[in-house]
Amino acid sequence: MITYALIFAITCYSMALLFNLFRVVKAPGVTDRVLALDTMAINAIAMIVLFGIWEGTALFFEASILYAMTGFVATVSFAKFILRGDIIE
Repeated sequence: MITYALIFAITCYSMALLFNLFRVVKAPGVTDRVLALDTMAINAIAMIVLFGIWEGTALFFEASILYAMTGFVATVSFAKFILRGDIIE
């Protein structure tokens, strides 16, 4: 039963990643693109965790934490660049 749930969840998150990719390409403004990239990072973290459950190893959970920290820093950097035009003060 867990196998079917994992397949369903991976399919849903894959579709979400495709929709976010479409939003990154066709977004009307820069802020919408940054938000879509942040959402893509969250969906990618979920995919990594689901693959870790599928494989039954904890290594993927550690990788998802590292990816979450990287995604957070990237989102903050994009937002700071949009607001101020400079990342490093």
